[in-house]
Amino acid sequence: MKICLIGQYPPHVGGVASHVHFLSNMLKNKGHEVFVITYPHKNLKSNNVKQAPTINIKGLRGLIFTLTATIMALYLIVKEDIDIIHSHYLLPPGLVGYLASKITGKPHYVTVHGSDALILSSNRFLRILIKMILQDAENVLVVSKTLKNKILEIIEDEKKVVITGNAVDLKTFNPNIKTTFKDELKIKKPIILFVGNLVPQKGLQYLLKAKKLVKTPSTLVIVGDGPCLNQLKKMVKEEKIKDVVFTGVRHDINNVMAAADLVVLPSISESFGLALLEAMACGKPVVATKVGGIKEIVTEDVGLLVNPRDPKALANAIDYILKNEKKKKEMGKNARKIAIKYSKIYVPYLGEKDEKGSNGRN
Repeated sequence: MKICLIGQYPPHVGGVASHVHFLSNMLKNKGHEVFVITYPHKNLKSNNVKQAPTINIKGLRGLIFTLTATIMALYLIVKEDIDIIHSHYLLPPGLVGYLASKITGKPHYVTVHGSDALILSSNRFLRILIKMILQDAENVLVVSKTLKNKILEIIEDEKKVVITGNAVDLKTFNPNIKTTFKDELKIKKPIILFVGNLVPQKGLQYLLKAKKLVKTPSTLVIVGDGPCLNQLKKMVKEEKIKDVVFTGVRHDINNVMAAADLVVLPSISESFGLALLEAMACGKPVVATKVGGIKEIVTEDVGLLVNPRDPKALANAIDYILKNEKKKKEMGKNARKIAIKYSKIYVPYLGEKDEKGSNGRN
């Protein structure tokens, strides 16, 4: 088959880009021809990855991408005789897929990744668009049970919604990586690591408050970029929080995770938490909040869960793992075992069945 994926793609960073990249490689390995339409990036060079022009101005970026990506999708569908359109994230990629499908008659599948449903759907106008996209899709794919329940609040069609899951590259993320990260940054203390977009729903202000309460000598490393960066740096300076390092965007996340003693995700809202899965694949224990799909992958065997917006609980959980070397290693080994179960993304249009014998993970 010829499949057109629409959405974020590396070197763009984040869970959606990682998911699309993994799926693209998986489909290629199965003998399918894959084309990707994504946002522009100066370091992106690939024949089958097309960049839809847009401008980085709030309010216009998505609108222009919708226009240019739709034109690009229509051209690809006709030129390459595309069989399947598969968009990732409801707006604007899902709208692009919807329009291309309506015009050409090609089947459209849409994967909902989290904030597109959890946050965007709270806007009345956007909710109308989202409902239209969801209802028209052949299948709506979601990465967690929590997200499935959210989608079923918008469209009452349980058969249409399939839990496709997230997946991690077990070769890229593994416990045997020889890391250079600590030497590069000259870090001597144990590393508490956060990886992700620096946005409000990640709850990073609570992690910084927790760092002040952590008793074990350690360095908090925050990897990523986003609208909250300056605010977080200001908080570190004003509250005199010691041993905090902001690295900005990194493209060697496996190298960074290999250096970590534990990985923390203090989210207020989260559909899945792919960074946790990558950490677990590297054999790292995790500390995370009891929100969304996180509860589906993090158990007491691999880490600790705390309530969101609770710096003291975060600090206690971090201290517990850092002070208990035996428990830390045990959690790390268990984490790798769990991560191995997430080595494949299920997509209905391949007609395959998962280990439980059902199409998808309903």
